[in-house]
Amino acid sequence: MIRPDVLVTAASRRVALVRALQQAQGRLTPRGRVIATDIDPFSPAVHVADLAAAVPRSDAPDYVDALLDVCVAHDVGVLVPTIDDELGIIAQAADRFARAGVVVMAPSAATAHICRDKLRTARHLQSHGIPVADTWTPDEVRARGLPPPLFVKPRRGRGSVGAFPALTPAHLDFFLEYVEDPVVQQYLDGPEYTIDMFCDLQGRPISVVPRQRLVIRSGVSDRGRTVKSPVLMDLAVRCAEVLEFRGAVNVQCRVVDGTPIIFEINPRFSGGIQLTLAAGADFAEWTIRAGRREALRPCIGEFTDGLRMSSHEASLFLTDADAEVLAPRMRSLAGGNA
Repeated sequence: MIRPDVLVTAASRRVALVRALQQAQGRLTPRGRVIATDIDPFSPAVHVADLAAAVPRSDAPDYVDALLDVCVAHDVGVLVPTIDDELGIIAQAADRFARAGVVVMAPSAATAHICRDKLRTARHLQSHGIPVADTWTPDEVRARGLPPPLFVKPRRGRGSVGAFPALTPAHLDFFLEYVEDPVVQQYLDGPEYTIDMFCDLQGRPISVVPRQRLVIRSGVSDRGRTVKSPVLMDLAVRCAEVLEFRGAVNVQCRVVDGTPIIFEINPRFSGGIQLTLAAGADFAEWTIRAGRREALRPCIGEFTDGLRMSSHEASLFLTDADAEVLAPRMRSLAGGNA
C-alpha cells in the first residue's frame, strides 16, 4: 500500500521544489500531500506546502525522532532532505525510516560523509581519476609555499558561505585565519556549471542536466541556461560510478581550458532546480516514483537545450498572527517535539 505523503525537510526558501512536488502529486496521487519542516514559521515554503511541521535543528539529538513522529502522524512514504548538514544524519537512520515505511531519497551514509567534506571529496575523486580541484589543508599550503591565486572555503561549508578567492599572499594569510576550519582549493578560472543528476534507488543515473551559472546570488543561480554537453553529462555519470547516490544530486564544476574540473558535489536538490524542471527533466515526479519503488527509464540527454532562466524576487506577506496560527499546527504535527 502506498503511503502518499512526501516530507521535505528544512524547506526554507525551496518554494519551487515544494510546488513541483505538489504538481507531481496531483498527477500521480491526488490525495497525496507535500509536508514541509522548518524551524522558522515565517519560512516561505512552509506556507506554500500543504502542511507544515516544526522540528528541532538538524544537529539536535532528537531530530530524527521528530522526523519519524511527523512521518508516522501522517502517511509519509517519501522523505526528501534538502540541506547538507542533515544528509549524513538522515542517511544513517535510513533503516529506522524504512521500518516506518518511509523511503529516504538521500545518498548512502558513506557517500554523505565523503561529500560533506571537501577535502575528502577531492581525494576520493582523485583516487578514481576524476578531474577535481586540487585541495589542501592550510598546513599543506604553508609547507609547500603554494602561491595565490587560490580559493579558501570552509571544509564542510554550504551555500558559498565563507568562501573567498585569495588573490594575494595577504589575502591568503587573512582568510586562513578568518574562515573556520578552512580548506584551500586550486583557483579555477572558467565558466561555472551545475550538473543536476537524478539517480534511482540503485544509484543508476536516470537524467543528467548541465546548466551554466550565469549570475549567482547568495550561492544560488539567479540566471542560467541549460547546456546539452556530452562531456559534462559524462562527468556526472562517472561520479555516480564511484559514489552511491539516490535521488537528486548536483555536481559543481568550472571548465578550464576545455576541461571540466569539479570543486564540489552536493547529493541533494540544487537551489536552481527550477531550470532543470522547466527543461523537461521532472526530478520531482521521479523522486516520488522512485520512492514508491517504481522502475524509471533512463533518459539522459532528454531535456530542452539552451533554455534560459531569469529569476526575480517574489514575496509572501505575513503577520504575527500567521505565525500564531501556524505554530500550534506545527507543534501538533510534530508530536509535541517543537
